Amino acid sequence: MYKHILIPLENSSADQAILDHVKLLARLTGAKLLLMHVADGWAARHFERLHLAESDEIKQDRAYLAQRQQELAAEGFEVDHVLAMGEPSDEIIKLARDRKVDLIAMATHGHRLLGDLIFGQTADKVRHVVEMPVLLLKAGK
Repeated sequence: MYKHILIPLENSSADQAILDHVKLLARLTGAKLLLMHVADGWAARHFERLHLAESDEIKQDRAYLAQRQQELAAEGFEVDHVLAMGEPSDEIIKLARDRKVDLIAMATHGHRLLGDLIFGQTADKVRHVVEMPVLLLKAGK
């Protein structure tokens, strides 16, 4: 079953919804968790190419991931985290393949019509490109 679960986080209230759901699944399967956040602001998208210093956004994202990792580790989960920079869907796909995860678990916001076109692109691209299963959980408002 699932032994290595990738959980992209966005530093929003949707994160708790997907974490609550995945914790139950991970306990049942004994899965390791891999938390990920993709910093996608201007500094993050140009970080490597322009050799930039870490922006406040990047520092806050790094601290957020470390905090979430510590919380899950304190609950007994084997958990690691990665802060990526760039286009969220591309970075999620790349990490999923590089780390050979067997499930990607993501929260969605359940936008409708135009909102789906604008905000649903990350989940949509990920689910169409990767070979492993993708669990999409509609987060509450």
